This record gives sequence, C-alpha cells and structure tokens, in this order.
Amino acid sequence: MPRTLIEIDRTSTEPLYRQVRRAIEHGIAIGTFDPAHRLPSSRELAAELSVSRNTINLAYQELVAEGFVESRERSGLFINAEMRPHCAVQERGTSPAIDWSARVRRYPDAGVPHIEKRPDWHTYPYPFLAGQVDVTAFPARSWTRCLRDALYRPHVFPSLQDSVGSDDPMLVDLICRQLLTARGIEADPSEVLITVGSQQGLDLLGRALLGPDSVVAMENPGYLDARHIFLRTGAGLRGVDVDQSGLRPPDTLDGVDLLYLTPSHHHPTNATLSIGRRRRLLSLAASAGTVLVEDDYDSEFRYHGSPTPALKALDGTGDAIYLGTFSKFLSPGLRLGYLVGPRELVRELREIRRYVLRHPPGHLQRALALLIDSGEYHRSLRRYRTKLMRKWEATCAAVTEHLPWTQTAYPPGGVSLWMTGPSELDCRALMERAERDGVLIEPGDIFFVGDDPPKNHFRIGFAAVPLRDIDPGIRLLGEACRDLIG
Repeated sequence: MPRTLIEIDRTSTEPLYRQVRRAIEHGIAIGTFDPAHRLPSSRELAAELSVSRNTINLAYQELVAEGFVESRERSGLFINAEMRPHCAVQERGTSPAIDWSARVRRYPDAGVPHIEKRPDWHTYPYPFLAGQVDVTAFPARSWTRCLRDALYRPHVFPSLQDSVGSDDPMLVDLICRQLLTARGIEADPSEVLITVGSQQGLDLLGRALLGPDSVVAMENPGYLDARHIFLRTGAGLRGVDVDQSGLRPPDTLDGVDLLYLTPSHHHPTNATLSIGRRRRLLSLAASAGTVLVEDDYDSEFRYHGSPTPALKALDGTGDAIYLGTFSKFLSPGLRLGYLVGPRELVRELREIRRYVLRHPPGHLQRALALLIDSGEYHRSLRRYRTKLMRKWEATCAAVTEHLPWTQTAYPPGGVSLWMTGPSELDCRALMERAERDGVLIEPGDIFFVGDDPPKNHFRIGFAAVPLRDIDPGIRLLGEACRDLIG
C-alpha cells in the first residue's frame, strides 16, 4: 500500500473521522488513489495514522453512503470513478511567492536551437529519424539474462553497491581488451571512465577544461548538443568548415583550447576524415597545446571497405581524448558510454562526476559487461550491421529514384543520409509537409553555426524505419519536395 499522506490535526475541533473523510475525498479528486486498486483497509489506515479502526470505519461509511466509495464483496473498498468529478478539491494559490523566471539562471546558449525528439515517433509509418534505433534488433533475451545474472553472486556486489566514484572493473577491462583494441587504441583501465552516454563525457570535459576565457573549435555543420554544452561553459565558439573529406584543418590552432570533431562519420554529413587530415590535426594540436576530443559515436557501422583507425590510435602523445557510446547499437535509452584519456584528466573527471550523479548504475554496467563477455554483444552487432547495410542500400536507391534532383554518392557508413536540395528548398516547410503524410525527417539548418544557416539541407535516418517501408516513405517525401519546389 502506498503511503496516503493523510495528516491528522489532533488539536482541531473537527472530529478525527471527518478529517480522514475529507483527506480521502481530496485524494480521490487529485488522483492519489487508483480506481483500479482497492483503497487502504481500515486496519492499514488505523495503524498508519495511530487512530482507532472505528474512526476509519466512520469515514469510509460516509463516503460509501454518498457514493464516492463502493464496497465489493471479498475484494474491499474501491473508488467510484463516476463520482471523482464531484469531489471537493482545495484550490492551490494561483500566484507563487517566487518569480521563477527571474531567479532561474540564464545560459549563453539560450538563442541556439535544440534537437527535438518526438516521444511518439514510433507511431508514424515512416520515421526517418537519426538517433533512434531498430528496437527489433535489440538482443532482448540475452540482455534479460544478463540483468538477471548480474543480481546473483559473484556479480551482485558490483551491481548493487555504492561504488562512490568507481566504475565496474569487469566492464572497464572488457572495453580495454575488446572494444578499444578493435579501434587500434591501447589503454589502461586507469585511463577509462564510464559515462551516462557520450554526452556526459562532453559535459565533464566542459566543466573541467573550459571557462569564459576559453575558445572551442568544432565542425560547421556539427553536433548541436555539443555546441550547447560548450557554450554553457561561457567559452567562445568557432566553426570550422567541412567538405567531402571531413573537417578542413585550419592553418593553425593557436588560441584554440579545445577542438571537438567526429572523424569516423562526421555529424551530420557522415563524411570520413582522411588519414592525412587526421595526422595534420594531431600535429597542429600538439604544437598549439589544443585538447583534441574525438567523438566516435557510430564507427561500427561502415558498410564497404575497411574502418579507418581512430584518431586517438594515431596520437603519439596520448593527449587526445576519445568518446565512445553504446547508444547507436544497443539503445540510447540505456545511457551508457565511455571516455578514454590521460589518467590525470580521467582522475579529475571521476571526481567531478561523483558530485554530479556519483556513478552510472552498477546493475547496468555489470549486465553490459556480461553481455560483452558472453560474445552476444559482438554477434548482435554483426547482425545489426548487416541489417543496417541493407537499409542503407535501400535508402540510397530510393532517394536516387524519388527525390527530384541529382543525387551524389553517399559515404558508406553511419545511420543517416545528409541531403542537400536545391537552394530554393526550405527544410522546415518540407518537414511540416512530409509529416502530414506520416514521414518524419530532421531539418539541417540547426547544425550550422551562424545567424543565417542554409535551409536546403535535411537528414534521412534509416535505422529505425522497417526495410519494407523505406521506398514508399521516400516516394512520399519526393512528392512533398516536388510540391514545394515545383
């Protein structure tokens, strides 16, 4: 039984049973009590409120007599749902004592747009949204088994204990031995920090390394959430142009405190940063003392050719910082990722994280470690990569056939296509027009730094949409494009 939160004023002249009756009626009105479940028994309420059962019975008798509560044989007392609108509700004060709009802190990113996520995206027939996953590909049975096993010896202690600032040693060891080595990275457990998604890694880096006098450089267009995180530190922001080979290295990084980039699949265009540019950026960063942050958010999904080594794998100084995540394959809802960097920095980030959320859930960490150790993680990843490759091929074929402008070759990786339409195309108008046909896409203007971003870009994510729905969905999108541009 949930606590009723009924308060008894024993100094009041109002009888106790009337106070109980009024409190239950109010609880019925505001939804404290669920009509599908029985009300607390007189014995339970009497024990909780330290009053006699007769007092509770009198209150219930009045409510039954007036029709607010009904008695069901051998089941107990239940709310009469039809009477709920007739219950008396004590009005709350309409004017708060605090002006919250004046008290809430203002951040420098107040004018920057946000990535909007529809909670009901899965109810649309054609959800071409990046960032969502194919829920049918999730290894639910294996994951359930690992969650169960993590609650029994010898795994129960790391699952349920207060780890303060520590991470699950089994998960960290497996990340070092199985995940990082596949990207060409050698790391010691002391150089790894488990995060609540890679976004928390960015937030921790911002708290530790940036301030009002700092300068951050990032790709333009680039990851919008990273822009928000960096701006909230008070740092200045510079956009660096991108082409078909990824970020174009500037002449110098002097004066830049941190460079953030997505070299495996540039966010949002999916371009892969060439090896020559990777080495050039590492050299520039070492000369200028710039912290280089590599966000490797979906490097597993390359469909043709060999994966390019991680930028950190080419770093001879060990100063580059690497962010990885399990969101793009397993689930964004699990919120698990990891950061790899110099041990002195990781030690400081661990201390900062401790006073933000202590540590990521131990149960999820150990279950994920068991999933990786069983081999099911990599087996599921291979199956998912094959499934995504078919979707990528179908999406490329569909946009070539149905969109009313000439398509170029698309990078063979990632979970979305970056579309560039004619200059007269308005991605916002297209998004609204396509939604009427059940097609969801993502506007591209939000990813650009500056006051007047181009409007003729948008993203088509193909991970969450069923394979059979790709062609008919893109056909509807093509019709929407023709309606807008003629």
